[in-house]
Amino acid sequence: MIVTRLIVVCTCLLFLCFQEIYPQGIGETGRTTQAMVASEHAIASQVGERILLQGGNAVDAAVGVGFALAVVFPEAGNIGGGGFMVIRFPDGSSTSIDYRETAPASAHEDVYLDESGNLRREWSLVGARATGIPGSVAGLLKAWEQYGSLPLADILNPSIDLARNGFVLQTKDIRTLSSARRSLSRFPETSEIFIPGGQAFRKGDVFIQEDLARTLERIRDRGRDGFYTGEAADLIVETMRKHGGWITHGDLANYQAIEREPVRVTYRGREIITMGPPSSGGVALAQMLLMLDNVDLGAYPNTSIERMHLVAEVMKRAFAHRNVYIGDPDFVPVPLDTLFSVGYNKSLFDTISMETASQIHVDGADVLVNDESTETTHYSVIDMAGMAVSVTTTINSFFGSKLVVEGAGFLLNNEMNDFSLQPGVPDQFGLAASPANRIEPGKRMVSAMTPTIVVYGGEPVLIIGGRGGPRIISSVFHGVINFIDYDMHVSDAIAGPVIHHQWSPDRLEYIHNTLSFRDVSRLRALGHTVMSRRVFGRVVAIARHGDHLYGATNLYSGGGIRGY
Repeated sequence: MIVTRLIVVCTCLLFLCFQEIYPQGIGETGRTTQAMVASEHAIASQVGERILLQGGNAVDAAVGVGFALAVVFPEAGNIGGGGFMVIRFPDGSSTSIDYRETAPASAHEDVYLDESGNLRREWSLVGARATGIPGSVAGLLKAWEQYGSLPLADILNPSIDLARNGFVLQTKDIRTLSSARRSLSRFPETSEIFIPGGQAFRKGDVFIQEDLARTLERIRDRGRDGFYTGEAADLIVETMRKHGGWITHGDLANYQAIEREPVRVTYRGREIITMGPPSSGGVALAQMLLMLDNVDLGAYPNTSIERMHLVAEVMKRAFAHRNVYIGDPDFVPVPLDTLFSVGYNKSLFDTISMETASQIHVDGADVLVNDESTETTHYSVIDMAGMAVSVTTTINSFFGSKLVVEGAGFLLNNEMNDFSLQPGVPDQFGLAASPANRIEPGKRMVSAMTPTIVVYGGEPVLIIGGRGGPRIISSVFHGVINFIDYDMHVSDAIAGPVIHHQWSPDRLEYIHNTLSFRDVSRLRALGHTVMSRRVFGRVVAIARHGDHLYGATNLYSGGGIRGY
């Protein structure tokens, strides 16, 4: 009884603080009234909050968080990778910035085949050959140049200080570094930073990254030229030369982040603003919602077999289209008018039977893009004026390619593995290759990242995204329909039961221990192949409920919710 009272008292005291943050079983939840930053790392969120308190807008804060994650969250945060940003402005307009990595100019579709024509997948996973041209710096700077308000120094100095003076490693940081120790020891340049002197870090150690601090200073002082030309570019190219990679000075100088029209559809009277190609996430999300708009989903209990079957069926159809048609729109035609047609999605919905699982074919083609790594990170921001920013960024695998640019202090991505590596040959997950996603010079690889903003009554009410490869799409989808169709609080919306179906392999996945034996048996009786997984997508979201903003991360995320 005494313990219970102490918990209640402590919780109440937190609510009285300037920043109201309290722990939940789902990870972390915070409540504020005016502005908020939600990310997977508390220090990065603090950087974003500081920028907002200095008078910066949501884009300023998002850019600051992005650079901070490169310092404090190296397994996924980055300046050596890429990502997508969706922005919704207070006047109701919106835009998106594509800073996905691109293939070097010398790349081609046979680049990962050996002399005998055999696929050498490891070349696309580890080391310099696995690296696409990094886009994060160009994308974050483009967002700031177009829509930021503070001087760049005010945005970057907190991250520079974190790199130069260090930050204290917590238990989660030590677990992460320990789990990656073997792979990080593969390259001396990487070991020097993450396993200095061959000794593992311990909780309470201060992690200092001098080389990274100098790289960030170059970006602060010279903008994109501080990364894509000059000393930083020299260091990247030297790393390529030393380890057999293909990125050249020309590749770096020619890289451009692209501002694109976001995907915008309406669902239950809400505007859904999300990312378009080369991300497949927004397209699949939009299609699933447009199909479900033909039924009163809320009439089915959230945990009912009928609801799970229906959701699996719309996922199956959306993923089939995603995997056949989506590629870099600058290289392949993507039939967005058809994919977002209300009539076309109604016709897809009409093929669903509530009595049995269906077999799906799209124009007779059974082809797929590669499955993606889960090491991505998402963050959401909203400022006092109502500007909302949703950002998902990645270096692909856990610590990317495992290769640090010597003298520059940052990890390179292994995003080349997200291309279809060899026509007609299944990937490591048994998925066949998609011609739309074949390797071509300068091309962006397909992604499942799904940064999304939901608008209702003229204001953003949900800013959401996640990590988890293709399960990003299903996790964001569940968060949206739980929030809209079941009127759930955001903390419950992203923690509720989640299923996943990506068309091929033809199986319905669920989080371990969230379905009963009876539920699984009933789904199998409908014709579904059912399999459990221990980890799904990891979601970070901000939502408006009444007069308050609430931030939340789900069970599998760490994270920080900051605001005022």
